[in-house]
Formats: sequence, structure tokens, C-alpha cells
Amino acid sequence: MERRARAKEKEKQQNLLSIFSTIIFLAGFIIPGFDHRFAWSNVPVYIIITADIIVLLGYLIILFVFKQNSYASRIIEINENQKVISTGLYRVVRHPMYLGILIMFLPTPIALGSYWVDFPPKITPIVAL
Repeated sequence: MERRARAKEKEKQQNLLSIFSTIIFLAGFIIPGFDHRFAWSNVPVYIIITADIIVLLGYLIILFVFKQNSYASRIIEINENQKVISTGLYRVVRHPMYLGILIMFLPTPIALGSYWVDFPPKITPIVAL
């Protein structure tokens, strides 16, 4: 757990990318809060439930990655006795944890009832139809 919890990147570019992704991650939760408060979007319940199911699928993929790869973590490191895994999810996708994170985070604003993070405001009325 200690190794998986480390978030400090060693390279400057990776650190900047980490900061940028954290800002986008936080926006995915803050903007839907404002959206709910000011009623900017009217997302139908069936779309919210569908997005919730997709977010759950992303979590399950990450859970399977941690089960299949005991070395999986946010930081890319090479440790002694570490082996390349080519079974399970790694047979289909080289980086299944990244896939799970994308599947989990992209529909999160819609699961929270907001189109504003995933779609620009000018597209929102078209999507709401």
C-alpha cells in the first residue's frame, strides 16, 4: 500500500502532468456541484444511472488490475523480482489501469448530473435533447 500511495513523480514533466490531471480531476467534481446548485444541466435519470454503471465498471477494472499485478501503482517503477504480466486484462490492453481510470473518470460528471465538464456549453443543449 505504501508503494501504491506514493504520488511524487521523479521527472519534472511527469510532475507537471500529474498536477494538470489533478486539476482536471477536481474540476470533474467541483463543476457538477455548481451545475447542481445553479441548475445548468437537466440530465435524465436513465443517463445518470447508465453513467453510474460505467463508473462502477472502471472501478472493477482497476480492482482486477490490482489483483493481477501486485506491482501496479500510479508511479512507474521497476522493482526486483518484478515480471512482465501478459495474462488477464494485460492480454488485451498493455495498461489496463489507465483504461479503468479513463472509464471511471470520463462519465463521472454525467453520473453527478452535469454535462458541463464533458461537453462544452454550446453543445449541451443538443445533448440534452
